[in-house]
Amino acid sequence: MASVMQQPEVDSGDDFVSEDVKRLAEQVRTNRARQKQMLDLQRENILSQRTSNPARRTALEAALNQIEGQIARLG
Repeated sequence: MASVMQQPEVDSGDDFVSEDVKRLAEQVRTNRARQKQMLDLQRENILSQRTSNPARRTALEAALNQIEGQIARLG
């Protein structure tokens, strides 16, 4: 039994992509879309909060910067 995960094979001669590769690619796209949606919701939540407390405002700005950085990395 192999201890290394084997990647699905791609037949590059016919430009044929196996169903496993297609399914894996779709899972990756779906996960990215979910992560981006979650980050967008968090961003909206932070932007909707109003406060006159300077410490709280600083914390919200830091959280917003972190979320926007994560969104940028997702593409």
